[in-house]
Amino acid sequence: MKNISLFLAFILIFSSANAQDSTEDAFTIQTIVNEWNQHHLNFDGVEQMVVVYRENFQDMKLAGVERNNNKWQVQLNAVRASIGRNGLIDAAHKAEGDGCTPTGIYALGQLFSYEANIATRIPFIQTNSEDKWVDDVNSPQYNQYVHGATTAKSFENLLLKSVHYKYCMVIEYNTHPIVKGKGSAIFFHVADEKYSATAGCVAIAEKDMLQYLKWLDPKKKTAIFVFADDEEDD
Repeated sequence: MKNISLFLAFILIFSSANAQDSTEDAFTIQTIVNEWNQHHLNFDGVEQMVVVYRENFQDMKLAGVERNNNKWQVQLNAVRASIGRNGLIDAAHKAEGDGCTPTGIYALGQLFSYEANIATRIPFIQTNSEDKWVDDVNSPQYNQYVHGATTAKSFENLLLKSVHYKYCMVIEYNTHPIVKGKGSAIFFHVADEKYSATAGCVAIAEKDMLQYLKWLDPKKKTAIFVFADDEEDD
C-alpha cells in the first residue's frame, strides 16, 4: 500500500496550504489517475470532491478539492471529521449494521435539512416526521428514502431531536443498484460537539458543513472520496 501512503502525503501537504495558493496546492490529474486506477476507483468527470482521510493514521480529516484546468486545488482546508464506530472497510466487505464506513468514491446525492432556508445552491428537502430512510434488509424499500407510511420493520427518521441530520446528504453507496444487506443510510451529516463515532456515515461540525453547502455546485459533478489507509485496508 505504498502508493496509498504517498497519495495521503499529498493530501496532507495540500490541506495545510492556503486555498488561494494555487501553485502550491494544485496537483496534476495524472497523479490522481495513476493512484486511483491502481485501486479500480472511478473518478471520471468529477469536478468537486470531498476527501476523507486519516491524518498520520490517527485523526480523521476532511477537505474539499476542485478540478480546474486538469489540476486539483484545495478549496476548503482540512477539518476534523467522524466516521463509523468500527472504522473504515472496503466496500466489498461492508455489511448492514457493521458500524463501518465504506471506502471508495461515491456521488453526493439528495440533501435533507430541518431548515426551511439554507445558504446553498443544492436543491433540498425540508424534513418532517414523515421522512424516513429504510434499513430493513427484508423490505422492498431497503436503503431508500420514504415519505409517509412504510411496511418496513426498521427505518431511520430523518427528523431527529439531535443535530446530526440538520444538514444531511446521501452518500450514494449501495444505491445503484441496491444490494440487500450491503449497508444502508450512509450519509454526510453534522457531527455533535463530541464528534461521536457514527454508524457508518461521515460527519463534520455544523459550521464546517455550512461551508460545504455554500461551496458545492449542483451544476458540477460532485463526489466524496473516503480514502483507505494502510491500517484498515488490508
